[in-house]
Amino acid sequence: MTHPLLTGAQALSDRLLEVTRRLVAIPSETPPSDTGAAVEEAIALAIEMGASSALRHEREAPVRNAVLRWCGGEGPPALILSCHIDTYPVGDRAAWTKDPLGEQDGTRFYGRGSADMKGGIAACFGTMALLAERAPDLAARVAVVLAGDEEAMGERGTGMMIADFPEWRGASVIVPDVGAPRLPRIGEKGMLWLRIEAEGLSAHSAHKHRGRSAIAELTGFLDRLMQLEALETPADHPARTVIAAANPLSENLSGAGESEALSRVTVNIGTIRGGSSPNLVPAEAEAEVDIRLPQGVGCAEVLDRIEAMLAVHSGRVRLEILRRYEPNATDASAPIVRACLGAAEAISVPAAANLR
Repeated sequence: MTHPLLTGAQALSDRLLEVTRRLVAIPSETPPSDTGAAVEEAIALAIEMGASSALRHEREAPVRNAVLRWCGGEGPPALILSCHIDTYPVGDRAAWTKDPLGEQDGTRFYGRGSADMKGGIAACFGTMALLAERAPDLAARVAVVLAGDEEAMGERGTGMMIADFPEWRGASVIVPDVGAPRLPRIGEKGMLWLRIEAEGLSAHSAHKHRGRSAIAELTGFLDRLMQLEALETPADHPARTVIAAANPLSENLSGAGESEALSRVTVNIGTIRGGSSPNLVPAEAEAEVDIRLPQGVGCAEVLDRIEAMLAVHSGRVRLEILRRYEPNATDASAPIVRACLGAAEAISVPAAANLR
């Protein structure tokens, strides 16, 4: 027998596709995170779907955020559905096989943000419409939050709203962006974003012996940095149990190798620049690196190892920490985790909690 909430959600399918279509049609790329027009459209759509109030939040233009409530809800919510309305850049439109501002092909809808996460916003609006109809007192205790710069780490969106609404601390949060009903993510890796600069000595390449290549210095350091990938979550850490239990679903849905990636440090060299001409020994080189830290491996431990690597380069390599976040996780036995898994079970969807 189909669960009545699932029947209600299926009945909203056409409406939610239209909401997604209208949101995708409005560019909201990060950078520059100019989300004003997209937020106004989202507010209009939410009101069409029964929202009773909308609070605009814009501390640092052009990033605009919003808080949406149903059934007269006000004050600190018990539950936050935390969304973002910005997207990654479209990039080269000629490289797209479908219109990045929205195109339907059969039963599939394409467009920048259709999954990440304007479709998720539509799903939240549908959720609130169903909740308002069946449990208005509960709906009044839920807030749907739209952040404007999540793709830039959310510092002017979610970060500033956390600072501006301190009375909301302690609310439960569901982020309908990553994961899925079958694989709710209950924790996230830590992060170190680094800018690394290497110094060399310029010379003409015909007299290479008189110079010192900054690019060679930089790549030597980056090779050492990759050694950090040997760092793993301790064998007795609770995260190991979570990852192992989720493995059969996780590897099938998210690709072979996910369990290993969740259990160790990963190093991604995202950008690299250096030199000005093939016939000059480069005096400067720079790279930006994203290091993700698994549960049980902290920023301090990783930075200590990096300092030891820097010492080998005798001051010719310097780094700047751009972002620093520790790993975080919700206990697998927490009520919100049990509730998410129970909801999946109620609609006959096999599910397991995992990390990200």
